[in-house]
Amino acid sequence: MVDECDQSLIESDLPEIVKKIRARTPARLLAGRAGAAYRTATQIELREAHAAARDAVRAEFNLEEASGAEFVERWQLFEVCTNAASKNEYLLRPDLGRHFDDPSRALIQQRCSRGNDLQIAIGDGLSVTAVKAQVRPLLPLLCEGAQQRGWKVGRTLAIRHCRVGVLNEIGTLLDPKVVVLLIGERPGLATAESLSAYMAYRPRESHTDADRNLISNIHARGLSPQAAAERILNLAAQMMKVELSGSTLREELPTLGNR
Repeated sequence: MVDECDQSLIESDLPEIVKKIRARTPARLLAGRAGAAYRTATQIELREAHAAARDAVRAEFNLEEASGAEFVERWQLFEVCTNAASKNEYLLRPDLGRHFDDPSRALIQQRCSRGNDLQIAIGDGLSVTAVKAQVRPLLPLLCEGAQQRGWKVGRTLAIRHCRVGVLNEIGTLLDPKVVVLLIGERPGLATAESLSAYMAYRPRESHTDADRNLISNIHARGLSPQAAAERILNLAAQMMKVELSGSTLREELPTLGNR
């Protein structure tokens, strides 16, 4: 009851313009204090958000748990792993998450075709929670949109203990024109469900972050799946047209109904 009263007092004391701003951002603006400390409701909210962020980072990725057996079967997804053998090793050794282990490399070469226009990969990254929340609505939009454009789309793979640099090895193994890696972002206290799309044109082992493009903040209060899919597909088309990606390529933003 005290917390509810505190919250109502906070809201009632605020000017209308501040209420509108607070409604448009997850930032904790003018949360109020009790003496030198946060109010009880704010402190509990912060602890809850911190716990969600820790859970998102520490959770182990399992493809069927994250997406559901029906979704996995429909899109013919399969799971592979990097050289990081455990979540602890993955967090301590980022370099191991940039390369597949030998069995995974062989499985990718066996199940995936080479030379497609678009190759999509799903990586757990630093938020399994984001993968669970965002991939199910986003992946169909990407695949269907790519097929409508007449592109050849490779079979999607899901990568456990994944770092962004694995894009380079996907490019070396499968030689697609454009690789899109959907990967969980490092969670913060605003959300633990934010997904990023890292993209590169014909990535190779020598490529760095400067050779990649990024579309980030795909989540309920950020970029919607529909808007994200449109931007990803438009940027992929740009890459194919000019045959490059990275810092020298400026994204041409489409008209978005919901960002």
